Amino acid sequence: MSFVTTGRRLGRTIKNAGRLRTIVGVFAKHGFSNVAERIKLGRFLIERLSAADNIDQLSVPERIRMSFEELGPTFVKLGQLLATRPDLVPEDWVQEFSKLHDQVASVPFSQLESVLAEELGPDWRKNFLNVDPEPLGAASIAQVHRAQLVDGTEVVLKIQRPGILQKIRDDLNVLYFLAELLHTYVPETHPFNPLGVVDEYFKTLDLETNFVVEANNIRRFTENFASDPDVKIPKVYLDLTSERVLVMEALNGIPLSSDEALKQPGVNPDELIRKGLRVYLKMVFQDGLFHGDLHAGNFFVMPDNKIGLIDFGVVGRLNSKTQSSIAAMLVALAREDYDRLAYEYIDLAPFTDQIQADLFARDLRNLIAPFYGLTLKNVNIGKVLLGSSAIAARHHLAVPTELMLYFKSLVTIEAMGRRIQKDFDFLAYSLQFAGELIKTQYDPTKAFEEVARVARDSQHLLRDLPRQIHFYLRKVNSPQYSFRVNLENLDEMKRGVETSFKLLFLGIVIGSLVLSSSILAANHPDNSIPTLATVGYSIAAVLGFFAFINYIRK
Repeated sequence: MSFVTTGRRLGRTIKNAGRLRTIVGVFAKHGFSNVAERIKLGRFLIERLSAADNIDQLSVPERIRMSFEELGPTFVKLGQLLATRPDLVPEDWVQEFSKLHDQVASVPFSQLESVLAEELGPDWRKNFLNVDPEPLGAASIAQVHRAQLVDGTEVVLKIQRPGILQKIRDDLNVLYFLAELLHTYVPETHPFNPLGVVDEYFKTLDLETNFVVEANNIRRFTENFASDPDVKIPKVYLDLTSERVLVMEALNGIPLSSDEALKQPGVNPDELIRKGLRVYLKMVFQDGLFHGDLHAGNFFVMPDNKIGLIDFGVVGRLNSKTQSSIAAMLVALAREDYDRLAYEYIDLAPFTDQIQADLFARDLRNLIAPFYGLTLKNVNIGKVLLGSSAIAARHHLAVPTELMLYFKSLVTIEAMGRRIQKDFDFLAYSLQFAGELIKTQYDPTKAFEEVARVARDSQHLLRDLPRQIHFYLRKVNSPQYSFRVNLENLDEMKRGVETSFKLLFLGIVIGSLVLSSSILAANHPDNSIPTLATVGYSIAAVLGFFAFINYIRK
């Protein structure tokens, strides 16, 4: 069962009160005890924790970041997600969350053996000549070790940490519980949509913790680059792979994160960066399936300037509409066409009638214009686009998740570019691919496919239309047919009409009293005002006073 389903179901009933108490205590220690009181969790503060001496000198984002660091991997990853979502959190929060890093100590291999035994069987060692107990790398979810298959093939084992799934489920339960309480009792959090943030986070984490999904992603990328001799995707051994263990080929290269990567004989930085960008842009503009976490540690430099890619737990998927929009965005950036950039955002986002396109385009211009003409050495296009997504959010546009993942991946791609060549112009190079994509839209083969698709859809429409018309006419001619009209502000209109009629009736009564009293006075023999007329005038005056007060209140 997925984390999201589990968290939603348990969000209202805490199954791990101890973990909740720990989390509330950590936030209270960093100056958020008042929030705990507001969301009715004061009882979980066993003792009133005194905040650190300098806590008042720290900003709210700094204290949140410190809390996340203390609470461990689940919260660190949440902060890292928020660091890439300026459309959800303010800029100062983004900058602070960007400081979060996975700093996880490795666990002894003896603890991982229980996972291998559960997933591959008690005799799991028969599949390997040897396994290096020293890890190649350790992350919050898994640990990687070198090994040799029985035929001598060099492989790497990606093994999930023992107990990590239960820990994530416990934290998920608490996070959903806290998100619901924040939504209920702290209305200031509504613009941040805490439940939506937790949903998105754990949907991503749900895929990252299932290595069968990652294995399938690797298979897809292998197929996409099967004809490219410059790209190496590791082979996956599916018979030794499960949800918690991934066995794949070891790449003969050095990760770009190592200083030795570019010092290898025959490595040409210019050729390497162009190949790397060609690979990335092919993922985005041709395949519609791109690596969502392609940082320097996942990018291997191999002999003859070949490229190796690993870690496919997070991938982005783009449909043809989003691909075309991304290409158009890059063209708009190059031409300083902010109206076009604004309308690409509007077309991709769900419909809203709150957007003012001219104001949106103006704000985009104010953000981007100062960077126009600068190269990668001076500006990061990915960060500029992430900033533009924050502006889109302020204009009530919900930026699609896949577009945000593309912007995030672009930031890491440009960071790798700076490691290889500090003054490479990403935008100029990417425009070549954007132009090619636009050309393919008018390719005769593509055009024929589009015509065939339209013809097929039209055939369905023509086939179903008579039946739908017949059904609608029967419905309209039915004696029981009725339709409902929804009018906005109908209650307010009703109250206005009722008040107007009351005032009109009161006016008629007042007018009648004044008229009748005047007739009595005019017909009195000694030209004095009779008592009955005086009473009529008095009643009319009182009613007139109340009518005036009622009119003002209206």
